[in-house]
Amino acid sequence: MGTSDKALGGAMLLAAAVVFVYYTTWAILLPFFDPSSEIHGLFPPREWAIKLPAFLLVVGITGIGFFVGSTIIKENRKRAQKVRLRTA
Repeated sequence: MGTSDKALGGAMLLAAAVVFVYYTTWAILLPFFDPSSEIHGLFPPREWAIKLPAFLLVVGITGIGFFVGSTIIKENRKRAQKVRLRTA
């Protein structure tokens, strides 16, 4: 494992921690602050705290479905080609 792998892993971990803290503050802690507080200006409207993760989930599941579907189609084509070569 090279140094670049460790640096990349550390950067990814740091990014995940920052996103986690930001989202947790936005979705869970923000209602406890006064609506006139300056902290409300740092975050989008609260309805996006549900819409954005739901959209990302749908896009992610769709991407996984397309990947699995294309892999199955490619494997079936390979299998069919092998069968044609055997019978020819």
